[in-house]
Amino acid sequence: MNIEKVFIASDHAGFSLKQQLISSLKEIPWQDLGPTNSDRVDYPDFANRVAQALKEHPDSIGILVCGSGQGVSMRANKFNHVRAALCWTTEVAQLSREHNNANVLCLGERLIEPKLCEKIVKVFLSTPFEGGRHATRVEKIHAPTN
Repeated sequence: MNIEKVFIASDHAGFSLKQQLISSLKEIPWQDLGPTNSDRVDYPDFANRVAQALKEHPDSIGILVCGSGQGVSMRANKFNHVRAALCWTTEVAQLSREHNNANVLCLGERLIEPKLCEKIVKVFLSTPFEGGRHATRVEKIHAPTN
C-alpha cells in the first residue's frame, strides 16, 4: 500500500494514546490534526478534520482516537468517502482493510492497551485491500439510501 500521509487526531480522552502512537511509530508519515493538549474538546470536530484531509489526499489513511473509538467512528462514517473501522484486535484491523478497504482506523484509548494499539496500527497500514468480490460490496457501502 502506497500511503501518502497518515492523518491522526483525537479528542481529550484519546490524546495520550495519540501522542504515544506518534512518538513510538516514528517510521509512519504522521500529520497530527490535533488537539495539542488534553483539554476537553468535542470528538466530532476532530473526526471532521481527518475526513476533510482524506478528501484532499485520497491516497492517505486516517487514524482517530477517543475514549471508546465509537464516537469518532460514527462521525467519520457520515462522510461518503470515509470507511472508518473501529478495531480492537489485529485480526479486525486486517479484515477491515482486506474486505472493507477501510481508510480510517478508530481506536479506543480507554479499552485497548497502547502496545496492542501499536500492533493494530501496523497491521492496518500494511494490509492491502483484496478487491475482487469485496470491491462490489465496498461500492454498495457508498450507494444512496432511502
